Amino acid sequence: MGALAFNAHDYLLALPITLLTLFALGILLIDLMLPPEKKWLNPVTAFIGVLFAAGGVVKIQLWMQSSRFTSMGSVGLMGALYVDRTAIYFFYLFLAATAISILMSVRYMTTEHENHGEYYTLMLLSVVGMMCMAAGFDIVLIFIGLELMAISTYVLVGFLRRDRRSNEAALKYLLLGAFSSGIFAYGLSLLYGLTGSTNLVEIGHALTSILARDPHNPVAIVALLTTVTGLLFKIAAVPFHQWAPDAYEGAPTCITGFMSVAVKAAGWAMLLRILGCTYPTYPSVILGLAPMRPIYVPLFVFVSIATMTGANFAALTQTNTKRLLAYSSIAHVGYMLLGLIAGTLTQLSPDGVKGILIYLLVYTFMNLGAFGVITSLRYRNVIGDELDDLNGLYSRAPVEAVLMLIFLLSLAGIPPLAGFWGKYFIFLSLIETGHYALASLGVLYSVFGLYYYLKMANAVFMGQPEERGALPVSWTMRAALAVTAFATLFIGIMPDRFIHLINWSLGIAQNPAVAKLVR
Repeated sequence: MGALAFNAHDYLLALPITLLTLFALGILLIDLMLPPEKKWLNPVTAFIGVLFAAGGVVKIQLWMQSSRFTSMGSVGLMGALYVDRTAIYFFYLFLAATAISILMSVRYMTTEHENHGEYYTLMLLSVVGMMCMAAGFDIVLIFIGLELMAISTYVLVGFLRRDRRSNEAALKYLLLGAFSSGIFAYGLSLLYGLTGSTNLVEIGHALTSILARDPHNPVAIVALLTTVTGLLFKIAAVPFHQWAPDAYEGAPTCITGFMSVAVKAAGWAMLLRILGCTYPTYPSVILGLAPMRPIYVPLFVFVSIATMTGANFAALTQTNTKRLLAYSSIAHVGYMLLGLIAGTLTQLSPDGVKGILIYLLVYTFMNLGAFGVITSLRYRNVIGDELDDLNGLYSRAPVEAVLMLIFLLSLAGIPPLAGFWGKYFIFLSLIETGHYALASLGVLYSVFGLYYYLKMANAVFMGQPEERGALPVSWTMRAALAVTAFATLFIGIMPDRFIHLINWSLGIAQNPAVAKLVR
């Protein structure tokens, strides 16, 4: 029994997860006793819970910096949880996206008459799952975290119970999500059967030995394909993207924004962990499927090209803003997949994974900001989802219109906004490793993206509004838009400290050429 006992070290590493769980359960209990006019306490409690969890992450970070685990990380919970710098980076990213999403939700859920405590409980529990995915060192914990996040998200997508679109989107998301989870679980079970372990390091070392004897082991290849299929579904890469446009369109708009950044970042955290991409400068650490990189890189070349092509062309014809941004989100996945390709067949480029991490950072703020403006359109009888709803936004809410333009230009990768740096590091890593054709293709598709982003901007500034008069925007929404706009501009103009943050999270040194450019 002593070997299974938790100690203070385990509790410290699980502190943010524990705090979020306690606050989620507390919201459920408090909501039972709150009269309708006091329901505003639910988002306040959820926001405080996020702040407490952030404090827990800070405590872990300070402890790691003052201990012998500074360079790598620390294992806890009987070897199932591994909190390193990369996990801490993702923890902060999840909590920032959740805090902004909570601010966006207050007015929207009241307008929809669905201001219930369960909404914020599910949001916090989904973040608990995300943290398990980002810090999982054991495929069992990673899968449990994935299912906790997925089930919470299924319910949140269908939270508008009186809206048929929301119900339909939740059902489609549930069915496709369950199917992909089954395929993913099958792949993990094959890995366990092949290697005899659920620990990612032991799996990596076992695969190295197996592939040294038989480079084309059929069981290992099937395990890779089924596992990667589940991973690609979670990040909505073509051809496993069918759920995203429907789920984004039917979900409450604030949840659509939350899904597009936090859920997607969690999928990337899980993908990087399982593929062994979080240690680009530590060749001695063999993690997960890293020994199979020569097999999965050609697969990702095909998937990234298909994702960029399919998503960009589909976005050109969309008239629903949420579906347009859904396809835009899928296209950004294609760009980020290029970062996984950068490098040799045996070693990932440090700038490739750095490009993915900074892309996720800037995407969190600029995409949440764009969805925040769309969310603010929901009032009276206006749903705010169609492109026509953006017509004449400048005459009704000039500040929000200008912010929307900033977010759209940032999504297109126009300097000096934050989105430029995401694409810059991805394309830089491709050029440094000799993938010139892929870099050129990525730049070409970025031009496609500029077209449909400017189509939205044209509606905002040149369209004729159906309704006259000022657009009412709540103070919580103004706070969310202010934070996202400030981050989008600040990261774009002064990226140096954020690039240092990414370098710290990966334990790598700054590229001298990049250091000169960002200064």
